[in-house]
Amino acid sequence: MVSSVEHELIGTSPKFRAALTEVDIAASAECTVLLQGETGTGKELFARAVHEKSARRAGPFIKVNCAAIPAALLESDLFGHEKGAFTGALAQTVGRFQRADHGTIFLDEIGDLPLELQPKLLRVLQEREFERLGSSRTIRVDVRVVAATNQSLAQMVSERKFRADLYYRLDVFPISLPPLRERVEDIPGLIRHFVDQFARRSQKRIDHIPDEFMRLLQLHDWPGNIRELQNLLERAVLVTSGTVLSMPKTDLTRRLPEQTQDRVRTLAELERSSIKEALRRTNWVIGGNNGAAAQLGVPRTTLLSRMSKHGISRQTLALPDGGLATHNSNRLERAEHFSSASAFSASA
Repeated sequence: MVSSVEHELIGTSPKFRAALTEVDIAASAECTVLLQGETGTGKELFARAVHEKSARRAGPFIKVNCAAIPAALLESDLFGHEKGAFTGALAQTVGRFQRADHGTIFLDEIGDLPLELQPKLLRVLQEREFERLGSSRTIRVDVRVVAATNQSLAQMVSERKFRADLYYRLDVFPISLPPLRERVEDIPGLIRHFVDQFARRSQKRIDHIPDEFMRLLQLHDWPGNIRELQNLLERAVLVTSGTVLSMPKTDLTRRLPEQTQDRVRTLAELERSSIKEALRRTNWVIGGNNGAAAQLGVPRTTLLSRMSKHGISRQTLALPDGGLATHNSNRLERAEHFSSASAFSASA
């Protein structure tokens, strides 16, 4: 069965596809899932995918942000309370665990769950039961828990900020979500998806996304991940008046390296310069963990393609000790007219 969120899980990069495979495995089981990843990597979307691909898909999907609810109210929000349980409790309230019965509850930012509430959550995970605030009646529920965090729970356990028994109970099936900088090849597809989405919402028609924008967005390291990309593209759609995507000027200049601020170069110049500098630093080694492609955060094939586009290549001289010497800058510039495919077949 295709889930309603599946069309939003966009990407073909190896790390992203590996995470999706783990979602399929987890969905077929009843175990607790712990989603781990930086802010903005799409943890709620993955949690929904686990639910919608599981046998619980017909049941409710209830989400809770443990960091957004004051600690004094969180217990009541999760487990409910009886009338008169505390000042202002004017009626009985059903908590989110009970509302999630026969479905899935998504506990986002689980690392912010107060220590005093952790034993009660542990009991729900182990025994599937709890009591409302102000009541001695035990309520049993059939709930699948998916938790998420951008923190290291293992480190929090060592610092005594998180219970070890709860951590091990949550960490049954961990899934790591890759940051956007580790799935650069997915960025063009995400850009097209979000631009189409925001254009429809704004009742605009955008037919073309300039290559320069695509390249610039692929060079950015995206500390805010997909959420940051979404926000930027939403602003871009809003400022676009024609059918060609525009970009707020502040967004463009803010993402340029510092050395370009005195004279804002074209995006093609910026990319060409960045590639040449990375190749210089790595002695023109393209692949591998320490190669130019890794330093630029792009796949080796992508770097080769961009080198070919910019006419970047070099001639080398074999030294007696097996090393390589680069010709002077004038000869290097002349060498850049040759095909990169033949020039780098050995060093790649």
